[in-house]
Amino acid sequence: MPRPRPTDQRVPISVLASVDPVLRDSAVLGLVVDSPGTVALRHDILADEGLIRRVVVDASGVVEQVLVPLEHACLSCAVREDALPTLAALTEDGRWSDVIMALPVSAESLPVTRALTAETQRGGVLDGARIATAATVADVETFEHDLLAADLLAERGIALTPDDERSVGEALAAQVEHADLIMAAGEAAAAPTGSGLMDRLRAEDSARVEGLHGVTAAELAAGRHDPVRGERRSNPLGARRAPGGTQAGRAAGDRSWTLELRSDRPFHPERLLDRIEDLGTGRMRSRGVFHVVDRPLSACLWDGAGGQLFLGDLGTWDEAAASAEPHTRIVVVGSADDVDASAEQDARHELVDAFHDALVRPDEIADGGLSWLGRQDVLSPWLGSRS
Repeated sequence: MPRPRPTDQRVPISVLASVDPVLRDSAVLGLVVDSPGTVALRHDILADEGLIRRVVVDASGVVEQVLVPLEHACLSCAVREDALPTLAALTEDGRWSDVIMALPVSAESLPVTRALTAETQRGGVLDGARIATAATVADVETFEHDLLAADLLAERGIALTPDDERSVGEALAAQVEHADLIMAAGEAAAAPTGSGLMDRLRAEDSARVEGLHGVTAAELAAGRHDPVRGERRSNPLGARRAPGGTQAGRAAGDRSWTLELRSDRPFHPERLLDRIEDLGTGRMRSRGVFHVVDRPLSACLWDGAGGQLFLGDLGTWDEAAASAEPHTRIVVVGSADDVDASAEQDARHELVDAFHDALVRPDEIADGGLSWLGRQDVLSPWLGSRS
């Protein structure tokens, strides 16, 4: 068994995600061509054929191209089972100083960095490596449509499995929100709203570079991904309102906006259902947590993009956030139909009205909410059985 390298000599592995196969492959090509010491591992899912295509490339061209049977029911598990030994071989080969792992198009980077973190610990398969940068490449000129329109991954031919029903916006949002670095392809000046949305979505402690060639492989390798910070970025409890969202601070023509909906009061379950389309299914990205009056202990997930909304149960508030009191907090990012500030205000006012209408009123919980516990659980189809 080879001896682990000293910490400062571990081989850096960067993870690259995208919802655009052309942008992903162009970014990989540009990175390896200019860096003879860089090797890239790329996976593509050929779901109809039941195969995973593994391609390894460096500055000299294709090093390896293999079709692997897709035998595992869990796609992420199947890719991981192929990627880990391949990454181990590449980092131990000695020919390359750093590795770029280009994920299957539309795959999220968080589960991958989570798996790599475990294996880069002492005794892991990748204990001679470290995670450098979690990067996402996205087109600023199509960003508004990709994030907010109702296009499905399956409609674009980039769904990961036959039953992958995610929207393009859902996949894109997850990639951008988790990333250490955003590679913004296209001209920001030509798409001020897309550029604004990208900045509203990305983490405050992330970086953004312009163009596919705005960063080198060496700069990616020099990064040091913090898995705790990455988990926090993707946690719905950490959904944030982007700073600098005033009209004066935006580029000319930028119609993007951010709104934070917050209350200590829970939702009224029936009124929430009545207003659910107003709150979560339009041209917006919405993310956060909420609680419902007839589920006093449950922290619930709110996750919407691309015209779709997902509600889920995160467990008890103690499990989801040891120091947080039950609350409802949803951060919404969207764009106005018109550059006029009044159109933006109208969109926000409609959301605020729907939000407050869906909350329980003080007189409805005068008894502390006890009278609600015996009522029919109308949210069980989305949140599961009530404890």
